[in-house]
Amino acid sequence: MGVSVNVFNAYPGDYDAWYDRNRFAFLSEVAALKKALPRKGRGFELGVGTGRFAQALGVPLGLDPARHMLEIARERGIETILGRGENLPFKDEIFDFLLMVITLCFVDDPVQVISESRRVLKHKGKIIIGIIDRESRLGEFYLEKKRKGHKFYREANFFSTREVIEMLRKHNFKEITTYQTIFQPLEEMKKVNRPRKGFGKGGFTVISGEIQKE
Repeated sequence: MGVSVNVFNAYPGDYDAWYDRNRFAFLSEVAALKKALPRKGRGFELGVGTGRFAQALGVPLGLDPARHMLEIARERGIETILGRGENLPFKDEIFDFLLMVITLCFVDDPVQVISESRRVLKHKGKIIIGIIDRESRLGEFYLEKKRKGHKFYREANFFSTREVIEMLRKHNFKEITTYQTIFQPLEEMKKVNRPRKGFGKGGFTVISGEIQKE
């Protein structure tokens, strides 16, 4: 969320428009996230952006460092907090779940973000992370955008699903589950892709884990 914040602040409308252009991809991602998201409890979205996912998933609170993105999120009815994932402005162990979608690749310190996420989650609280899997065909598509200097992706650090799972395990997250979706190029999507368990075939992966505390 470093220098990228300036880009997201400068072009919030451009970022948000992607979801309209790629409606079936977005709805496929939402369907996969719903598989992992708890149906009750207090939670928030870290890296809420313009509030697309928070609104679609009924998550009322979101945090982001990009002020202009948060303005759009508020218009969608999300309560917003300006802040960074590396230093969450919350007390210890107050949330039942934490949602993080297409955010980990943009943060300055992913390990610190996971550590802070662990801190604010209750015992048996759940983290739900959505990523573009670097090792997928969709991942290659975005890596090429990065190489070409795309304004949003040139600074992104894309992860594989295995790397995120290992990060969660190192922070004592258990009961790790994965769901995947987007099984074809974005421009060929004519309907919502149903999520499948596991990873390795879909371009978008949802990784969730439950925190175990003493």
